[in-house]
Amino acid sequence: MRSLLAAAATALLALAAAPASAALPVGAKAPDFTTMGSLNGKPFRLHLQEQLKHGPLVLYFYPKAFTEGCTLEAKAFSDAIPAFRKAGARVVGLSADNLDTLKKFSVEACRGQFPVATANADLIKAYDVKLPVAPVSNRTSYVIARDGRVIFVHSDMSWKEHVAQTLAAVQALKR
Repeated sequence: MRSLLAAAATALLALAAAPASAALPVGAKAPDFTTMGSLNGKPFRLHLQEQLKHGPLVLYFYPKAFTEGCTLEAKAFSDAIPAFRKAGARVVGLSADNLDTLKKFSVEACRGQFPVATANADLIKAYDVKLPVAPVSNRTSYVIARDGRVIFVHSDMSWKEHVAQTLAAVQALKR
């Protein structure tokens, strides 16, 4: 088991510098889903259509809670939440992590600023964000308009541009 985990971690690190790819193009209808999530340690049911009633949504997939890149990305989104709110958008993070892990991650990394939710294999497949070497998602951020259409996609295993890119897309939508 340890050697399998070590091999998976090595493969994830090797992919970290490579761009990811997302199959949902701009203009595509975002697949609807319902899953369980956590906001500031409290579990709740998350439904895409319900989220979209409040405005555009940044839906970002990340590989694994509490890994360095995913933690830094969550903290960067947390820091930018006031700007996303000003632009009228919400942010939701998705990963294959279980709900207990996400409860803790939503407090420690997301600082209670936005929810994170569980992405099962079907959801990861529907958004075509599966890493080829592990049963987790790659790092892809979608901006979804209120009508459920994808208006922006940023897919890159480096976390560093996801917040800036999605915020710019949301701000452009507001204009």
